[in-house]
Amino acid sequence: MDGLRKLENVQKIIQMIESHGIVSSSSNTHNASSLRFLADVVLLLVSRCCELDIGAKCQLIIDHVPKFSHAFLEEALQCASEQGVEQMVNTGPLDCGDKIIPDPSKMGSEDMPMIGLDAMQRANSTLEDFCRSYFMFHKMDPHQPQSMFRYLPILSFTESYIYQLDNLNEKLLQPSVRKDQSSYREYSVEESWELAYVRMMTNDPFRPLSILLHQHGLLTDRVREEFSSGTEYWSLERKLCHALGSKQEISVEDVMKAIHLKSFDYRVLNLLLYQLRDEKVNDMHMEFLTISEFLVEISDDLFDYEVNHLISMDDVLENSFNILRMFNGIYGASAAPTMLAKVITEAEEKYDSLLKALDPELSLKYQKRCEEATKEGGKTSGPSLGTWSIPSVIEDEELYRSDVLNSKPSQNTQQQSSPTSQKPLKWQLKQRKSA
Repeated sequence: MDGLRKLENVQKIIQMIESHGIVSSSSNTHNASSLRFLADVVLLLVSRCCELDIGAKCQLIIDHVPKFSHAFLEEALQCASEQGVEQMVNTGPLDCGDKIIPDPSKMGSEDMPMIGLDAMQRANSTLEDFCRSYFMFHKMDPHQPQSMFRYLPILSFTESYIYQLDNLNEKLLQPSVRKDQSSYREYSVEESWELAYVRMMTNDPFRPLSILLHQHGLLTDRVREEFSSGTEYWSLERKLCHALGSKQEISVEDVMKAIHLKSFDYRVLNLLLYQLRDEKVNDMHMEFLTISEFLVEISDDLFDYEVNHLISMDDVLENSFNILRMFNGIYGASAAPTMLAKVITEAEEKYDSLLKALDPELSLKYQKRCEEATKEGGKTSGPSLGTWSIPSVIEDEELYRSDVLNSKPSQNTQQQSSPTSQKPLKWQLKQRKSA
């Protein structure tokens, strides 16, 4: 099959060469062997090789190939057997330092999804929370090992793959920090071999995972929609964070859309669990969980903002999406807490309404789970579901960033209060996703 696939690719390239007028089909100076050679050269140019893009490869050829004399190539041929050279060109991986880019023909498909240990470790807390918070909606007991491990491979691989993409997206957000100033650039990737993978974020990042799920009969239209939501969220995150970092105007519509899309991975896992169990999706449950996810994302952002404010303010230093940061950029430090409190109040009202529509037993189970998560998040006193607390807003992030980088205490924060600062939470305060 690999041989047939190679021949098919060669034939397509030959047809392209002729259709673009690069070589005339009526020319007597180019026989089949010459066309095959040109096709192989084109395939080599478009194949992956470290961080080199097609433009860089073309420039290398223009600069250096004219220097390759006949005598030089004869000497090069003596350095390796003809069979060895052919095998290296046609089937061998391209070695970029100590990073190996697998050859698609060896993998069987260039769309084979792969995940790393770091992504699996980061996904672990989300998987645990998903099992404990969502299994009940499928009448499953998360404390029964057979319930968990039966579906764990697909769920774990999917969430790990998403975390791996999220990690690549974070590299696009990180500011390039100098000793005397903080500046932003579109791509901040220290290791050049990762550039090819970072480009995935602007193309079709979920294609390999989609192919895998399709092969297992798990790729539904709704899963595809959530993958599109994930791609759109990362795009909005880059757009908003780059604009905020360069002090450009951002829209509240983009911010609200981003925060609503942010928990797409939980919805993917939930939809997959329905499919794995051959069950029809419960739209009422999905709607309730979606508003719960929305509130959790806000509480996570506030929790991160406040806790990290005492340490290093990671979201500011790393230019990460945080709804309080965004509202500060739109409304200013004095009005941001009030505007955010309004959003939370409206969402809580919808949450309460949907919670009452659940089966009473399921409603009690979910509220108990929220109480457990709140305690696990460090809440030991006060209301069982925690209280709202909107932290101090940093008015000038650039100054704050400079102060932190130079080990100077920031003098530019003002304590803000909110009308809902003591309003009981209706969801877990525990940070669900590990940083």
